[in-house]
Amino acid sequence: MRLLAIPLLVAALLVPATSSAAADPAYLTLEATFTSVANGWAKVDRYRDTTTGFHDEQYPPDGRGDQDGQRRTFFGNVAKPSSSRFLLYSAPHWSTGAKATPVLLVHGANDNPDRAWANPNESGGFGCGSATCPSTGLMQYLDSRGYRVFAIGFAHKQGENLQQAQQVGDAVAVIRSRLGVSKVDVVGWSKGMMSARSYVSSVKPSWGRAYAGDVRKLVTLGGPNGGYDYPFAHGWSHDLSIWPECGGTINAPSPHTRMTCFGQYTYHPELSITPTGGYDAYPGQRQMLARWDGTFGVNGSTQDWYTTYYGGQGFYTDGPGIQAAIDAGSLISTIQGAGTPAGVGVYLLAGGAPNIVGVWNETRGPSDGIVFVASALSTTGVGNLGGTALIGTANHLQLGWATSAMAQVTSWLS
Repeated sequence: MRLLAIPLLVAALLVPATSSAAADPAYLTLEATFTSVANGWAKVDRYRDTTTGFHDEQYPPDGRGDQDGQRRTFFGNVAKPSSSRFLLYSAPHWSTGAKATPVLLVHGANDNPDRAWANPNESGGFGCGSATCPSTGLMQYLDSRGYRVFAIGFAHKQGENLQQAQQVGDAVAVIRSRLGVSKVDVVGWSKGMMSARSYVSSVKPSWGRAYAGDVRKLVTLGGPNGGYDYPFAHGWSHDLSIWPECGGTINAPSPHTRMTCFGQYTYHPELSITPTGGYDAYPGQRQMLARWDGTFGVNGSTQDWYTTYYGGQGFYTDGPGIQAAIDAGSLISTIQGAGTPAGVGVYLLAGGAPNIVGVWNETRGPSDGIVFVASALSTTGVGNLGGTALIGTANHLQLGWATSAMAQVTSWLS
C-alpha cells in the first residue's frame, strides 16, 4: 500500500484552523524520543505519568509477558517496565494530515502497536488470524487517507485497565497539546476497548482523573462490551497453550491453579486469572469477565468443563471458577453502569468468523472466535450510539487489518 505524500505547505493549508499548540500536562514527563522506528512509524515518545497512585504490576516470572522487539528498547531496555510509563507512536503524517480530528489507536491484550496496527505479519503466519499476514495495517490505511494517526503502547501487555484508561487520557491530552485540537477520535481493539471506554465513562481509580470531554468518537473492534467468559468456557484447550509442563508458552491467564500434564500434577498460581497465592499478573483479563452460560451454556465437550466453569477439583484440573474471578474484580457491570457521555459517538464493530487457527474457537454462539457478536455489539450503557456493523468474514485477529473492517472504521471516522 502506498502512502499518500502530502507536501507540508499544502497540508498546512488543508488542515482546518485550530487553537495554538500548548505544553503537555504537568503530570507527564517526556523521557525519550526515538526517530528510527520500524514498520513505518515516524517516531515514538516514551512518557511517564507522575501522578501519585500509579503502581507497578506483576509480570509472569518466566518472562512470557516481558516487553520484546523494538518496544523493549523504547522502554529503556527494560523487560518489565513500570506501569506508569507508556509509549506514544506517531504515524508519518501525524502533523500534516488534512483531516480535522486526529485518531488514537489502542491495542488489545498481549499485543503492541506494531503488530496490531502497522505490521500484522510481525509474528509471522497465523499471527494475524490468517495463513498469510499483510505487512501494513490500519495505521497506514488511515495515514494514506489524510488522518493524523497515533497509537499508544502499554508497559504491561495484560495490564490493569483503570491505569491504562488514565494513560489513554494522557495520550489524548498530548495529541491535543501537539496539534492544538479540542478532540480526538479513539479506536479500541479487543481489550483496548476496556481502557478507551473506561476513560470516556470516567471509570477510574480513586486517585485518577475524570474524563476531560476531549473525545469526539469512540470505535470498538471486537471489544467485549458485554464481557466474555472464554477462558472458563474452554479452559482445558486454553490451558494446553499456557501450562509450561504441557508445552505452553502463551502469555494468557489460566482459569486453573493446578493441572496434570503428562502425569505430573503441578501448581502455577502465577498463571491464574484469579489472584492466588500472592500472584496477580493478569488483572486486565479478569476485568473483562462476564458470564454467558445463561445465554449459550458451557462447552460440555471439553475435559473438566463443569469444574473449570463453576469451580472445584476436576479429573485433571483445579480452579476457583468464573464467579470467583468476577467477584475478584470484573469491570463490565461498572463500565456499563457508568454509561458513555452523550457527547461521544460510539461505534461498535464485530467479527463473525470463528476460524482462528491454533485456538479453540468460540462456537457456543455467533462469535469472532473469541468474543461473542452479542457482546461486541452490546449497547448497554452506550449513551450515543453512532452505528454498529458485523464483518461476517473477519475473525477476532483480522478486525484490525481486514480491508472491509478498515473501510468501515474509516467511514465512521469521516
